[in-house]
Amino acid sequence: MHSGPREIVTPFRPIPLDVPEGMKPNEFFNSAENLNDLSHNNGLLQNPEGLLLYRKALGHSNEFDASIIYNTSQSILDPLGRPVRRTQVPDQVKNVWNRMNQIIIDYMLERYPDPDETLVLAGEASLDATWPLTSPGVPSIRMLHNHFIVFNKAALRAAPLADTNNPNLTDGGQHSLFQSYMRDVYRDFFDELDLQILQPCQDESCKIALTGYPQGLPSWEVHGGVEALKDIRFWKEYDTLLKGFIDFYRTFFTQVSTRNAALLRDIYFPDLVESKLQFNNDFLKTAKMVRDRCITDAKYANAIRWQPAFKQLIYRNDKGKLIVTISQNSIGNAITEVLGVVVKRNPDADAYGRFEPALIEKLLEVRRRLVEADLGEGIATLYWGAK
Repeated sequence: MHSGPREIVTPFRPIPLDVPEGMKPNEFFNSAENLNDLSHNNGLLQNPEGLLLYRKALGHSNEFDASIIYNTSQSILDPLGRPVRRTQVPDQVKNVWNRMNQIIIDYMLERYPDPDETLVLAGEASLDATWPLTSPGVPSIRMLHNHFIVFNKAALRAAPLADTNNPNLTDGGQHSLFQSYMRDVYRDFFDELDLQILQPCQDESCKIALTGYPQGLPSWEVHGGVEALKDIRFWKEYDTLLKGFIDFYRTFFTQVSTRNAALLRDIYFPDLVESKLQFNNDFLKTAKMVRDRCITDAKYANAIRWQPAFKQLIYRNDKGKLIVTISQNSIGNAITEVLGVVVKRNPDADAYGRFEPALIEKLLEVRRRLVEADLGEGIATLYWGAK
């Protein structure tokens, strides 16, 4: 079997939404009106904390695919003012969010126990206001949401190889700015974080053999497996990785923007940033290289995401171990592409209908477990009841 990224076709039922005249689709998708439709047509569960579990209408996989969104569309009307990463979520909301994540991931691993048969992943994507709303590739919903996805490996094996020159597949590989020029600085910085449950793993053991991904990204094995996700310590360490990444990203692009910039006041690990980054020649040399190019190359400068952009994943490797990784998402790749899966969505209501009954059965079982754990109440739609 040849190892390489795969491109799969996922059918979906076209969404009966009329975008108002004069609006671009990604502008409408950020509106309170659209989120209201999402809840009524695809919502599974909601809770007082504002967390909404829903079926992905434009999904990555019809085997299992769901998301939880922190729905602030009614309370924060400015799309650019909404929480877009875990570090911006209130503690009482995050506590519920973490428990929902734990229960859903536990279900996925219980329902799909064999790593040879399925690829299981969950994770969050950065939706920062780093580009203008009208730019190509800007996320369609600017609110923090995560993904729970299962791919059938037989379908992946049968799928054609994806174009390895696809820029979305090189985000963490040889074309990545961080990996090409600051690999040692980046990893040394992460090594200084206080982690106990998350333990660094070697590159080859982290990769999915079928796709050969992730490539070049620091990754950590979850010591204790799925049971560790019941420990609040795991979720604090999961946040520590994100905080460390944000510090690294913001410090670097601040130095790109302004030569010899002062230490940012609101970073999470100031002593670590000062000792490992602001006094590191490789780090500052790379910042100069990018800054010099920005001055002379307008197209290059316009493509830079000046604020932290990332994908943070929990996935199961080929040996059945849970792995955490974080991608320096400077290009804007989909969350599945971090693991080498390119999804081509195809509007085909009949094909989607053949998968739908089994998919909904699994989603409703997840909902039942969440309701049982006092994590929300069911939502009724045209496709399922509230209970």
